[in-house]
Amino acid sequence: MDFYRSSISEALTEVQSNETGLSTEEVAKRIASDGYNELKNKEQVPIWKLFVENFKDPMVIVLVIAAVVQIILGHFMESLIIFAVLILNAIVSVVQTRKAESSLDALKKMSAPEAKVMRDGAIMTVPARELVSGDIVVLDAGDYVPADGRLIESGSLKVNEGMLTGESEAVEKHVNTIHDESPLGDRKNMVFSGSLVVYGRGKMLITGTALHTEIGKIATLLESAEAKQTPLQRKLEAFSKKLGIAILLLSVLIFAVQAGRAIFSDDTVDMTTTILNALMFAVAVAVAAIPEALSSIVTIVLSVGTNKMAKQNAIIRSLPAVESLGSTSIICTDKTGTLTQNKMTVVDYFLPQGTKDNFPDDPDSWSIGERRLLHIAVLCNDSNINEDGKELGDPTEVALISFSNSMNKDYKEIRDNFPREAEIPFDSDRKLMATLHTFDGQKTIIVKGGPDVLFNRCNQVLLGDEVVPMSEEILERLQQANENFSKKALRVLAYAYKPMKTDNINIGLADEQNLILVGLTAMIDPPREEVYASIQESNKAGIRTIMITGDHKTTAQAIGLDIGLMNKDDIALTGQELDALSDEELDQKLEKISVYARVSPTNKIRIVRAWQKKGKITAMTGDGVNDAPALKQADIGVAMGSGTDVAKDSAAMILTDDNFVSIVKAVGVGRTVFDNIKKAISYLFAGNLGAIIAILFALIFDWINPFTAIQLLFINLVNDSLPAIALGMEKAEPDVMSRKPRPIDEGIFAGGTLRAVITRGLLIGIAVIISQYIGLQESPEMSVAMAFTTLILARTLQTFAARSNTQTAFQAGFFSNKFVIGAVLVCFVFYGITVIPGIRGIFSIPDAFGMQQWFIAAGLALAAVIMMEILKVIVHALGNNKKS
Repeated sequence: MDFYRSSISEALTEVQSNETGLSTEEVAKRIASDGYNELKNKEQVPIWKLFVENFKDPMVIVLVIAAVVQIILGHFMESLIIFAVLILNAIVSVVQTRKAESSLDALKKMSAPEAKVMRDGAIMTVPARELVSGDIVVLDAGDYVPADGRLIESGSLKVNEGMLTGESEAVEKHVNTIHDESPLGDRKNMVFSGSLVVYGRGKMLITGTALHTEIGKIATLLESAEAKQTPLQRKLEAFSKKLGIAILLLSVLIFAVQAGRAIFSDDTVDMTTTILNALMFAVAVAVAAIPEALSSIVTIVLSVGTNKMAKQNAIIRSLPAVESLGSTSIICTDKTGTLTQNKMTVVDYFLPQGTKDNFPDDPDSWSIGERRLLHIAVLCNDSNINEDGKELGDPTEVALISFSNSMNKDYKEIRDNFPREAEIPFDSDRKLMATLHTFDGQKTIIVKGGPDVLFNRCNQVLLGDEVVPMSEEILERLQQANENFSKKALRVLAYAYKPMKTDNINIGLADEQNLILVGLTAMIDPPREEVYASIQESNKAGIRTIMITGDHKTTAQAIGLDIGLMNKDDIALTGQELDALSDEELDQKLEKISVYARVSPTNKIRIVRAWQKKGKITAMTGDGVNDAPALKQADIGVAMGSGTDVAKDSAAMILTDDNFVSIVKAVGVGRTVFDNIKKAISYLFAGNLGAIIAILFALIFDWINPFTAIQLLFINLVNDSLPAIALGMEKAEPDVMSRKPRPIDEGIFAGGTLRAVITRGLLIGIAVIISQYIGLQESPEMSVAMAFTTLILARTLQTFAARSNTQTAFQAGFFSNKFVIGAVLVCFVFYGITVIPGIRGIFSIPDAFGMQQWFIAAGLALAAVIMMEILKVIVHALGNNKKS
């Protein structure tokens, strides 16, 4: 039942209650049948099960098998490193999963602990969890509403429902029946669980508890919302399955060929030793081919991106979110405080005699009308700014005193000169506020309120410096000005006054008649200045920005058009209009809808899912409880730093400054992070491919294995870590925010990465094969030493080529990434250890390997890297020619 559309008596009948409340016995029955008024968590997956899930990946299985074999063969250190990496990744995954499940706990904390309820005809305080449908609850200022309910009494009741609607202004409540279908924010005869009473008093009839409240519905949506894998996670998962199978087959093939040759060879050899060596080499190839450090490297690169984002007011709660941001193509953003300043500001005014372009900022040059207008705005006003600069009071009234201060007239000076002597407080029925002051020795009542009400109370107008009767012409001029302001979605207030005929300081409602109209002010929560450029930048980057707000449609449209988020032929929809559309109709219109207003939590999830259905990576911003399900459903949820804990716990990222601009900056960082991850991936796989090419070539032509198992494991340990991590520190590419978002189905080797892996891998492989061939002319042992040296040096120097797919190392700035220089030097030092007398034997480097052999191997490695850079320039030049 829509209780807001029913009368009080109908609501009482529906829930089988009355205005004196329920009996204790009836409450017990209802608790037994309906349960307690509390939210319950669904059963959690055990931690051990979450941990084990991480070991189902094919690449992980291959690594575990390889590690076990190495333990059997006595190579404990290598296996320990592999296990350490796998266990660390699993722990991180479990921790992140548990963090994501904390949203409902935060939601439960928002429930009121106690409530004043009428039971057995008397008011008593009970735990809020013991409330049932049909209870009558008494509400006072400062109380949290303990359940959803229909108001049966209201004494100037105001409730802050921002956690549900996203709007910070308190809602004035009443008890009248609302006949038209209305969104939650307009159901002014209802109150909702978790909202805060900020003014007045009232009584409510509970119509919904636990999961039947609006917060309960959100809890249900939270549990049904799907946690999304990032594009990179999806691609790496799919690729790792294929890679794991391919490497298993390759290792089996290598083992089978070597074992077969040993079995069918005429040579007398120790078959057990030969088979074990073949097995060890096959395992080493598998370990060398699988970049087991990749997960750790991705985590480290993401962490670097996280630190960069933190400096730009974006706190990342889930590391993969960094990469998700980089592929975002849709940003669904709130209006209030994100696109706007979240501060009402006077932006225009109107006086009956005509208005200057701008209100004069020199008080001495004010006209009589301008002075009287500002005096009324400041004096008929209950807001204040304390000594710490904190603004206190209604945002609309704060805007008026801030306006006075900005015009170089301290509002406190005006109040000191004209102290308040009496008042008639504002109420929602009159839509007026009146105060009494003394001007030039005469008691004067001044009034502020809605133009539609105040126009009817005025029979005179302050025109220039004289008071004249209100004429049809002047009234029409005033009404036209009000209409023009309203079309721009500005909030309009009118101002009037009346000299009193006596010195009596007692004023009443009758004194609010026959007033003298002074003029109008218009205000709005204006866009942040930097948002205009940020919207342009996001458009240039191919990112569509959608406004989703709890505010009114006209206001949202005006802001959207102003900042360039919305084009003139774009559509704005309310939540009710969205509900009226079928999924097919929404799909057809989705691309044209730029603004959604007065939306519900269900609407938000539907919008996100509609864009995801079109294959778009979608970011959603929010700060209230109502935003939490959509934040969780989105590919990247962005919570405001000033928002609720529920929103923050549901989000992957938190904006400390609540600023849309920070989202766009974070997208730039996210794109750079993804570029750097791909650079690390291309570096790793190019090096591994070079080694595999050399191994397969030797296998096919029946050469000696170009590397020993120890050499492969050493190269894997030295070359797969520091250089790849250093590449994660690269600065942004010049075109990072000029590209369109990458398609959701784009592979991790797209965008030139596969070409780079193959060309660099071939060049490294060719250099190693030539080096081994030269070494074979002297001895098999020398060929292994030269192949090993060429591979480790080529892979190390390849770090410079891997810094960009379009720029050479010198174009990117050879010394601009000090981490790359450091990583290369460390790798050289590690290689230097292998040729030290007494140690070189462990790495199968014969004593005859001297400077001549080293220069040949190093020259081949350097030549391969120079060729990589030359090919890069050629490909880039050909690409530019095609574009032109």
